[in-house]
Amino acid sequence: MIELQSITKSYTTGSQSLQVLKGVDMQVSAGELVAIMGSSGSGKSTLLNILGLLDAYDGGLYHLDGKDMAGLSERRAAELRREMLGFVFQSFNLIPFKSAAENVALPLYYQKVPRKERARRSHALLERVGLLEWADHLPSQMSGGQKQRVAIARALAASPRVILADEPTGALDSATSEDVMALLKELNGEGMTMVVVTHEAEIAAACGRTIRLRDGLVESQGHV
Repeated sequence: MIELQSITKSYTTGSQSLQVLKGVDMQVSAGELVAIMGSSGSGKSTLLNILGLLDAYDGGLYHLDGKDMAGLSERRAAELRREMLGFVFQSFNLIPFKSAAENVALPLYYQKVPRKERARRSHALLERVGLLEWADHLPSQMSGGQKQRVAIARALAASPRVILADEPTGALDSATSEDVMALLKELNGEGMTMVVVTHEAEIAAACGRTIRLRDGLVESQGHV
């Protein structure tokens, strides 16, 4: 599903160039639940941005579902994100003035799905994550765990092939983190491919495999 070979990425500030990724090799098979771990500055956020087609890489090879991701236009990258990828963020990234159902339906709006069908699918997804009765509530009326469940439902709305989660439990207490991770594992058990960036050993231990980054390189990617 995901294959990276010798991926490099540098950022330039002023006259200085900082190489963040120095030749990353990794694979994620369809249906896997993989954690990416590494200390601050190891390159894990940059790697996730490249996987999510939010940032271009300088060199190497990135294949997503067998397709070469080199040299994508902004428009094509956006199309592939809509078709292939679902995102879950530490800060939830919900629109504060929209209800849970409206937030979940947003990706379907961009896919030009008719309004009635958007409503039907968003309510079905909220039921799937145990929040149907919260469909008309605003994010400000929900707990952190509930907001993350809404965010997961939104990530699922466009039927992606891969979910990329950036510190999905980072803003949650330990009990709520366990609940959110249990939901992600349940979805993975139904066949969803997932990549979870985390600094928490307990979260990584709940995944099938851990890829460890160190100084812009993969240190290890064996099973936990």
